[in-house]
Amino acid sequence: SSSPYRRSPRLQNHSTNIALMAQIVSEPTSYEEARTSPSWRKAMVEEMEALSRNHTWELVDRPTKRKVIGTKWIYKVKYKSDGSLERFKARLVAKGYAQAEGIDYDETFAP
Repeated sequence: SSSPYRRSPRLQNHSTNIALMAQIVSEPTSYEEARTSPSWRKAMVEEMEALSRNHTWELVDRPTKRKVIGTKWIYKVKYKSDGSLERFKARLVAKGYAQAEGIDYDETFAP
């Protein structure tokens, strides 16, 4: 049974490009996995530079009796609309779910 609809060759190529790129470039699930790749290391350096440039945090001594909230790297491969690779993007995020409401919402201490 043939469909009365014809798929655009342009759309078909776009889908194929994305499928091929997804097979070639994988997103790490851990820092240990990402640190072995020069592309992901570069993305992490760029993120740290942006955090520093934007004065995202201030280094201070940890106050006594305060719990430190951990951080985690998130990795994403970004693609252009044609399916080609745009860039590797790394984000350093605080594990805010570890905070207790009303206790450590005003100030967050992370390693």
